[in-house]
Amino acid sequence: MNLSESLLHALREHGARQIFGIPGDFALPFFRIIEQSKILPLYTLSHEPGVGFAADASARVNMGLGVAAVTYGAGALNMVNAVAAAYAEKSPVVVISGGPGKGEARSGLLLHHQAKTLDSQFQMFKEITCDQVKLDDIARAPADIARVLAHCLRNSEPVYIEIPRDMVAVDCASVIREAEPPIDREALDACVAEILARLAQATSPVLMAGVEVRRFGLEEKVALLSRRLGLPIVTSFMGRGLLAGHDAPLVGTYMGVAGLPEVTRLVENSDGLFLLGEIVCDTNFAVSETKIDLRKTIQALDGRVSMGYHTYPQIPLSALVERMLESVEQHDRAFTVKRQAFPYGLLADDAGITPTDIATAVNDLMARHGKMPIASDMGDCLFTAMEIEHTALVAPGYYATMGFGVPAGLGVQAATGNRPLILVGDGAFQMTGWELGNCSRYGWDPIVLLFNNASWEMLRTFQPESSFNDLGHWGFAEMAAGLGGDGVRVKTRAELKAALDKAVKTRGRFQLIDIRLPRGVLSNTLQRFVAGVKRISAVK
Repeated sequence: MNLSESLLHALREHGARQIFGIPGDFALPFFRIIEQSKILPLYTLSHEPGVGFAADASARVNMGLGVAAVTYGAGALNMVNAVAAAYAEKSPVVVISGGPGKGEARSGLLLHHQAKTLDSQFQMFKEITCDQVKLDDIARAPADIARVLAHCLRNSEPVYIEIPRDMVAVDCASVIREAEPPIDREALDACVAEILARLAQATSPVLMAGVEVRRFGLEEKVALLSRRLGLPIVTSFMGRGLLAGHDAPLVGTYMGVAGLPEVTRLVENSDGLFLLGEIVCDTNFAVSETKIDLRKTIQALDGRVSMGYHTYPQIPLSALVERMLESVEQHDRAFTVKRQAFPYGLLADDAGITPTDIATAVNDLMARHGKMPIASDMGDCLFTAMEIEHTALVAPGYYATMGFGVPAGLGVQAATGNRPLILVGDGAFQMTGWELGNCSRYGWDPIVLLFNNASWEMLRTFQPESSFNDLGHWGFAEMAAGLGGDGVRVKTRAELKAALDKAVKTRGRFQLIDIRLPRGVLSNTLQRFVAGVKRISAVK
């Protein structure tokens, strides 16, 4: 077995199911072994940011490793933004970069793709990954691979592996998976006892499920835990889509001033807020109508649990949830909270289309044909997703990068085999929408809803006087055929319904619905968000 095969087998044994990549000269030897060995399927895309987003989405939906393979310099550095997004949102992506051979620096010449030094790329990726290794020592390589992949899964964060191109075919031993570190059972028991005591003393406890619940495959267990504890569950903006399809007392998504008033009051008036796997960031909490005193919350994240002014370190989320399940019986606590109501029943007339009409049409579609996973980009398309019935959702809710939606949708279909619905604005589509051209090679057929108002409309809501937010109308619908799919432009609600009905029945080709939206027309959720942020800013 050579080094590349050893790495590929280790990736598969750690939960990777496919590789997304773009080859380049330093990575060609590695790509040849990927293709010839067939250990993992390889999907090549068109631009490195798309590779990173697709790998990120596959990691999110598979609850395992996502893998992105690129070349040195021009390839890996082109993917920095996508990896930074995965790091910020705790997605376990393995970045594999081909690299210069061990002897190539000896010529005395600057090496092509080199930035400052040959190690500049390695140093840059230290900032956006939790572990890194250059596989230039074949005796140490199996242990290095095992360590890096273990950290990727344990931390649910990206890692970086660089393979010098003259090392890829060197004989190498198999990778032996690292044992999980021992857990201090006394500390775990003390932590669980304190959490349960705090929840028992609270008059209105609430459980808020965050992204780590999905990353560590805990949705079913958390649903059971909430039922046993008698706790209502909310998700945050980032955690939207969690617990969809699970038997959990899910009452809605907390969005502060932008959310439903009853959900906002439930969270902000709670005297026992349990943040389970929740990233404490401005996206989730800066729009709070009543400032939440996070010192009085229970926070379980990043392998530790904090309560008040003390912390229990080295408490993995999975161990915490399992021990809590062992410690509680069915609770008799009763709660009555109105569950979120979603819009249904689109009036298919000649009126113009609003984002809320799109949400209504999607809800109607899924009521007739079953739920579909959603990949959403940033902008009003993501706020519109808050008005769609709970279903599996991947989106850059915290890092808020544009260009995620289309390649993420491709990653979802490659990873699950399920046809996704992609929500994307015209600005984001200009960045990565062209990845749809790869669908025909792999049999992918997503349905793409393109929110087209010829504008960076979400930016305009905060700075309406700036003309640089204008984008102009591009002929996206006409471009679809050249990319191997079908495109249609719609301007009325009747046309939207007809286009969706046709799209869901057409398989084997991607379906692009170019939805023309008037400028200034926002989803109900984004309207509340903008109004709330302006109100909070005015008070400050």
